[in-house]
Amino acid sequence: MPSKAKLEYDQLPYPTVIVVGGGFAGLEVVRGLAGKPYKVLLLDKQNHHCFQPLLYQVATASLGADSIAHPFRRTVGPMHNVAFRMAEVRRVIHSEKRVETNLGSYSYDLLVIATGSTTNFFGNEALAQEAMQLKSISQALDIRSDLLQDFEAAVDLRSEEEQRRYLNFIIVGAGPTGVELSGALAEIRRNVLQHEYREMDAHLMRIVLIDSNDRVLKNFSEKASANALRYLSELGVEVKLDLRVTDCGLGSVTLSDGSVMETNTVIWAAGVKGQPVPGLEGAMNERASRYEVDGSNELKGFPGIYVLGDIALMNSDEAWPKGHPQVATVAIQQGRHLVRNLLSRAEGKPMVPFKFVDKGSMAVIGRRRAVADIGKRSFGGTLAWLLWMFVHVIQLVSFRNRIMVLVNWGWKYLSWKNTIRLIIRPYVRKGTAVSTPFVAHE
Repeated sequence: MPSKAKLEYDQLPYPTVIVVGGGFAGLEVVRGLAGKPYKVLLLDKQNHHCFQPLLYQVATASLGADSIAHPFRRTVGPMHNVAFRMAEVRRVIHSEKRVETNLGSYSYDLLVIATGSTTNFFGNEALAQEAMQLKSISQALDIRSDLLQDFEAAVDLRSEEEQRRYLNFIIVGAGPTGVELSGALAEIRRNVLQHEYREMDAHLMRIVLIDSNDRVLKNFSEKASANALRYLSELGVEVKLDLRVTDCGLGSVTLSDGSVMETNTVIWAAGVKGQPVPGLEGAMNERASRYEVDGSNELKGFPGIYVLGDIALMNSDEAWPKGHPQVATVAIQQGRHLVRNLLSRAEGKPMVPFKFVDKGSMAVIGRRRAVADIGKRSFGGTLAWLLWMFVHVIQLVSFRNRIMVLVNWGWKYLSWKNTIRLIIRPYVRKGTAVSTPFVAHE
């Protein structure tokens, strides 16, 4: 016999809003419409929300995966007008107002696309095959396992040349993710490798950050970029600017100046592109890999479909004629704005155009090393570091996540160690049948 909750949801006499994607934008829409005169269905191929700005800390063993993830059902459980399905959307049929998924079809009155972004390799198939990515929890855990496996393999090698190959870590892309990941790896070399892998020289570990721009954190102020570069240099990170990775093979990468670097691990953090949904190709801007939307985030040529966050390209905001940056703050603001517009629509009121309020940019490079651009002010050091921590803790979905992150950060600060250094599931490299090899000596 169907449960009372299911009957209540199925029998709601409200317009159905399907939200595709439970990232920052999608979750804001779901929360905002909870208890309102809409029937909401959230579709996502994962069963949890992932706080992506802290993925690099999962990858570098500072945080556990459950610290930055939150189950969707725990969020929507108390919401009588919201349901969740763990489903992968395969096609949108706009003429029939229907979404096809691996679980079946769902009809909608209004559709919200908030699928976010995926890694952009800019057509380089070799990099797409060999480089590691950092867009999901599973990818972060792969990087963590690969990192620790490389340490365990290198410690038993007798050849310094072989050790160097296992201990060379190349990060491509000097945006916030690349800079933060590089700083975290440098602190592991200083605080973990040196004290816990005494059988080898910790200084053999090499962290190289590569970017095609002329400075790190290109979208930050020049002062913030200069401070970030100084912090990276203090931590021993090698920064190579005005260079591109042109090829990536098993055990090496080739740069645009013709040089070749030996490495077992390449992490790609150089760009993103929107994740489209089949069936809406008519509104896709191929050059930007994003859907073109009007001022209220409605998909051009597809009335009743709204697109938010990284996948949306809005040119009507006068301050951002080339579209908004693909960052969490835009997604959150667009989600909240759409909720206000949908509630106004339910009351017969007109929808209001979206205007992005830039609240600043921040990046952390290491202990007491961070940069922040707030308005016209740019600053770094301990103050920026504390502000970065406060903002990221507040943005976490649940109180439990906030407590777990604070406890882990506190212990790491006191102990100078990344505590979650566990190889739970060994990472198996593409094109091989085994994980990072361990060398046995007779």
